[in-house]
Amino acid sequence: MKIVTSLSFRGQCREAFEFYAGVLGGKITAAMPYSDGPPDMPVGEQYKDWLMHCWLEVGDQALMGADMDVDWAPNIDKPKNGFDVSLHTNDAAEARRWYDALVEGGKPTMPFAETFWSPGFGGLIDRFGIPWMVNTIPAEGWTPKGQ
Repeated sequence: MKIVTSLSFRGQCREAFEFYAGVLGGKITAAMPYSDGPPDMPVGEQYKDWLMHCWLEVGDQALMGADMDVDWAPNIDKPKNGFDVSLHTNDAAEARRWYDALVEGGKPTMPFAETFWSPGFGGLIDRFGIPWMVNTIPAEGWTPKGQ
């Protein structure tokens, strides 16, 4: 079984997924614009280049995405809430690189730092409005500084 998060955008899906592929070292394996849909699919001319399906492979994990408009997804123009894309690694330096790249042009919600549960954790909303958590999995026997 594979559980895959699907992210929605308003015309920025391709740009976002190319950015995520670069940050995470992944590969986009599908990017289907609405113009490639069936001829009888009613899509306005302004949406022809938007993506109706995008798939990003990162190792054995994946992210899926699509562009949506308010007519199809009434809350697409509202801030994303109730979820985070969560990245986990054993390497604090890698986690910091991910965090620093993803937060550029976005907004930190929790600056990347050591916590009581992790040698490096941070939260952010990227420049596309997607919330992320970046977590370093502690090595066995790890304890926070000062404890």
